[in-house]
Amino acid sequence: MDRFRHMMTVVLLSGTAAGFILFAAQHFAIVPLIQKAEVYEKAGEEAAIAAGIGHHHDEGWQPAEGWERTSFTALATVLTGIGFAALLFGVVFLSGKPLNVRSGLLWGLAAFTCVGLAPSIGLPPQPPGVAVADLYARQIWWTGTVIATAVALWLFLGRGIPKLVRPAGIVLLVLPHLIGAPVANGQNVVPAELIHRFTMLSIATTGMFWLLLGLLGGYLYARMKAEDSDAFGSARP
Repeated sequence: MDRFRHMMTVVLLSGTAAGFILFAAQHFAIVPLIQKAEVYEKAGEEAAIAAGIGHHHDEGWQPAEGWERTSFTALATVLTGIGFAALLFGVVFLSGKPLNVRSGLLWGLAAFTCVGLAPSIGLPPQPPGVAVADLYARQIWWTGTVIATAVALWLFLGRGIPKLVRPAGIVLLVLPHLIGAPVANGQNVVPAELIHRFTMLSIATTGMFWLLLGLLGGYLYARMKAEDSDAFGSARP
C-alpha cells in the first residue's frame, strides 16, 4: 500500500512539474513556429479559395489569442504530463522493479524511445499547413509502432528472456518502418526550413520531458522511501 501511495504522489508531482516545464519550453521554442506556420496555412487557404479549389473550414470554438490560449495550452500540457506520468510509473509499479534517479532516467529514456523517437521516424511532428495522411491510418501505424518498439526493448533488456528469442526484438524494431508510415496527400504551404526546425525542436522537447519525468519521479520516490526508513528507524525502541 505504501508503494502504491508513493507512486500516486510521484505521478501527480512529477507529472505536474515535467508538464509545466514542457509547456514553458514549447511556449518559447515551438509556439512561435506554430504561429508562423498558421500564417502560411491561412494564406494557402485563402489562395485556394480565390482559385475556386478550396473552402473555409469551420473549426468551432477556439481559445482567443493571448492569455486565454496560453492558459488552456498550459493546462492541457500539465494534464497530459500527469497522464503520461501515470502510464510510465504504472508500468514501473507493475514491473516490481526499484525506482530511483538512475532507473527513473532509464525508464524515461525507454518511454521516449517508444512513444517519441520511434514513431517520429515515420511520422515526424509537423506544424500547421503541412500535408498529412489519413488520421485513422496514422493512429493505427503510431500505435503499432509504439507497441512493437516496447516489446522489442523488453526482448532486448528483459531478464529471463531466452537468447534465441532476443533476435525477434530486431524484427519488431524495424517491422513498422519496413511496412512504412501512411503517405501524406496534398502539398505543403510551409517552408521546408520551418518544418525542419519544428520537427527537431518538437523531438528535443519531447525527449527532455520524458527524461525529466523519469528523473523527477525517481528522485521523489527514492526520497519518500528514505524518509519512511528514517521514520521507521526512529520509531523503533
